[in-house]
Parts: sequence; C-alpha cells; structure tokens
Amino acid sequence: MQPREPETAGRPPAGPEARRAPAPGPSLERQLAAAERSKKWRAFLLTAPLLLFLLLTFLGPIGALLSRSVVDTEFAAALPNVAREIRRWDGHALPDEATFAALIADVRAARAADTLAPAATRLNYDVSGFRSLLFTTGRRLPDQLQGSARDTLTEIDPKWAEVETWGAIARASGPVTSLFVLAALDLKRTAGGEFIGAPAEEKIFVQVLVRTFAIATAVTILCLALGYPLAYVLASLPTRTANALLVLVLLPFWTSLLVRTSAWIVLLQHEGVINEALLQTGLIESALELLYRRAAVYAAMTHVLLPFMVLPLYAGMRSIPPAHVRAALSLGATPLTAFWRVYAPQTLPAVGAGVLMVFIQALGYYITPALVGGPDDQMLSYFIAFYASKTINWGMAAALSVALLAATVALYWVYDRLVGIDRIRMA
Repeated sequence: MQPREPETAGRPPAGPEARRAPAPGPSLERQLAAAERSKKWRAFLLTAPLLLFLLLTFLGPIGALLSRSVVDTEFAAALPNVAREIRRWDGHALPDEATFAALIADVRAARAADTLAPAATRLNYDVSGFRSLLFTTGRRLPDQLQGSARDTLTEIDPKWAEVETWGAIARASGPVTSLFVLAALDLKRTAGGEFIGAPAEEKIFVQVLVRTFAIATAVTILCLALGYPLAYVLASLPTRTANALLVLVLLPFWTSLLVRTSAWIVLLQHEGVINEALLQTGLIESALELLYRRAAVYAAMTHVLLPFMVLPLYAGMRSIPPAHVRAALSLGATPLTAFWRVYAPQTLPAVGAGVLMVFIQALGYYITPALVGGPDDQMLSYFIAFYASKTINWGMAAALSVALLAATVALYWVYDRLVGIDRIRMA
C-alpha cells in the first residue's frame, strides 16, 4: 500500500509565484478588427492607382467643366479696374464717375493689349449687341477727355446711360456668376438683383429639358415592353439555345452607333426600303414622311438601347427557381395569377436595373436625334454640344450639363426612395 499524497499535490504554488501570472494577450475581437483593417488597407492600395487614374482623367475634367457654369473671370481679367469699381454699385441709379473713368481706362488698355475680345464676348452672352457696343466705344474714344467720363461715353452711345448696360457689366465682374445657371432655367437677373423670366423668344431650355425626359421615358417604356417578353422567352429556353439567341441580342454592341443610326436613315428616308416596299405592295399611293419625325427617334433609340434592358432582365429571370411558379399552380392559381403574383414581383429588381440603365443613357443621346429627328426632336445634349463646339460658350454648356445632371440625380433619388419603401414593405 503506497503512502497517500498530500492534498496540496498538483496545486499551483501559493505565495509570490502565484501572484506573478502572465499578462493576458490582446483579445480575439481586437485581433479580428486589426486583421479586417489590414485587409481593407490592402484592398485600398490595390485599387488606389485606378482611383487616381479616374480622378485625373474623368472626375477632374468633368468637375473643371461643370465649374465653368459659375466661375466667371474673363471680364475681370480684361477690364480689372471697372470690374473692381462696379462691385460698389447698388444697381439702381447709374454708377459714379469713377466707374465710368475706370471703364474708359480699361478699354484703352485692353485695345492696346488686344484683350478686349474675351470681355466683349462675355458681355454679349448676357446682352445681345454688347460686343459691338464695346468695340465701337473703343474705336471712338478720344485721346483726351474734353468733359466728364460719363458725358464722353453717353455721347458715343446712349446705351451707356442705361442701367441695364451697367447691370450686365456688374453681372460679369466675377469671380462667380449666376448668369449661365439662370439662363439654363429660362431666368434672368436684373441690375437691381431681382429674378425675372427670360423673354418669350429665349425660353427654350426648360422646354428642351422636359422634352429630353419625355423622349427618354418613352424609349424606356418601349424597351421594357419589347425586352421583358424577349428576356422571359430566353430565360425559359435551355441554356444552349438561350445562349445562341442571346448572341443576336448582343449584335448591336458590335456595330458602331453611327452605322446603326445611318441604317435607320436608309430604311426611313423618302426613297427608303420601307416606302419602296409599301409602294410596291399598293398599301400607299405616295411615299410617307417617316424620317425627321419623333417616331424615327423612338425607333432608332429603342433599337440601340434594347440590349441594355434585355441583359439585366435575362440575368434576373434566370435566377428565379421554376419551382415557385409550379408551386403556385399546384395550389390552384391560374397561369396568369401565378405569373403576376409570384413570378413578376421577383423580376422587379431586374426591371429597375434595366429601366435605370436605359433611361440614364437615353438622357444623354445626341447623335441619333440629330440624324433622324427634326428640329423639335433635339434633346438637351444637342444644345450642350452646340455651345461647346459651335459658339465656344463653355459657361452655357456647363450650366446645361449641371441642369441635366441635377435633374437626373433628383430622379434617381426619387427612384431610390420608392424602391427602398417597396423593400421595407416586402420585408
């Protein structure tokens, strides 16, 4: 019989050694958080070159262009003294003598330096005929003033005695301006600072913006009406057959937009394929005017944008299990009820994605309406290109771009709110 071990055997030693326990390491939660931060930093460093490239080549130039809608420095650079003096003006009576004298000195200096043209062009954006007024004044200024600066200018042209003439100078004095943004909204600002509507012959941009959204909406509805059944059929076919037919949907991507639009001109023109076919069959007696109509714009844009509706619909419908509809049919639902109550609600995210892709792209269309549409079918992008390339009015082009961008973002916000509410209700 072995002797019994004492009860203290196997226990940790008591005393100072027991109090010197090793310090606990970092908790598992902190280790996981540190690992997650390290993972995020690695991912950010991997994508940093792409982000920098987008910033320098995409976001930067776009931001610089959009800033031209409110930045106004051309006039102040050419005529700095009058731009500084006019800022003290209240906008009601004519400016003081110092402002008139500053204008004369600036016009003389600008003519000598050959920098009067940018200032005259900028003023002409605000008031038609101001360019001629400024150059005429520069040519007729005497070498020595015989009287006051005010009398000298008003003798050259009575328009210098009008408050609105100086209001245009005040609005151009910079460094920021509301001229272009207000013009994009068919508004103007008087010399006293009041906002008024533009003259009837100048009120076009709000109408064009409404037309742009109307055309984009109509094209989106047409693409949805044509693309939904097509995507449904493709999703119902075997994979091999669906892939073969999907190639036909993707064919427009492999053809230039200009070529596709030109093909519609060949089809719709007065001696085109459609008119010739109708005439030969005896359905019409004279050729129809199909080109340069709103219907031609709808047809051409729908043809180009239809794949952007079919692809997300097809992807969404492929992910819906067929067992859902079969279960509804087995419970007594009719095929139509099973489709509307079970199948269609599951396709709504795909419908939303397709509608958003088609609508946003349709808003910026320029070539197709310009080639197959008439004067009343041009969208806002046409006027943006006109001011950017024809008249070189970058401020107006930027302001119209801002108006289109703001309207698009507002519409997307409304869409996102509606989709968010629907998601909450479904949950």
